[in-house]
Amino acid sequence: MRAEPGAPARRGSAPQVDRVFTVPNLLSLARLLLVPVFAYLIVTERDGWALGVLAFSGFSDWLDGYLARRWNQVSRVGQLLDPAADRLYILSTLLGLAWRDLIPWWLVALIVARDAVLALTLPVLARRGYGPLPVHFLGKAATFCLLYAFPLILLGEGSSGFAEVARPIGWAFAWWGTGLYWWAGLLYLRQVRDVTRVPAAG
Repeated sequence: MRAEPGAPARRGSAPQVDRVFTVPNLLSLARLLLVPVFAYLIVTERDGWALGVLAFSGFSDWLDGYLARRWNQVSRVGQLLDPAADRLYILSTLLGLAWRDLIPWWLVALIVARDAVLALTLPVLARRGYGPLPVHFLGKAATFCLLYAFPLILLGEGSSGFAEVARPIGWAFAWWGTGLYWWAGLLYLRQVRDVTRVPAAG
């Protein structure tokens, strides 16, 4: 379940639902538990199974958000689990494809560096009484592009007609996603700057 853009919640404020074991949260947890399985499948070149896991992850990502809104079970736990799962899937795909020499390592560094920069803001926010800030819609668009890019790049390996079509589309999504990822990161840093200008939370 993704956090909607809006005012950041101060640490310790009550979420919309304080239960941890809800169906949407369990779906998000299942996605997280499948990350190492997905990484293993990518590295060992079991591409069909890897794409199957990724397809299930994408469907469960949509389903947990839908159920959370429909059943009024949006929770802070879910808002943390969902982007964490997205980032771990992106990271494991990046490392797996780079390990297989399907993408350059500098692209991995470019994407990972953005998350590292944003991670440095967490102690600053914590001192002001805040947790991670809400996800900007550009960040969601970037994640969408990247989660589509790497499977298409994987499918683009080969000489079939389908591979010839998938390859350029996959790389287009990769470049759009990387650009949007950094743009969203810069907007997040601006949010952090604005938040830290107000008095610290009690």
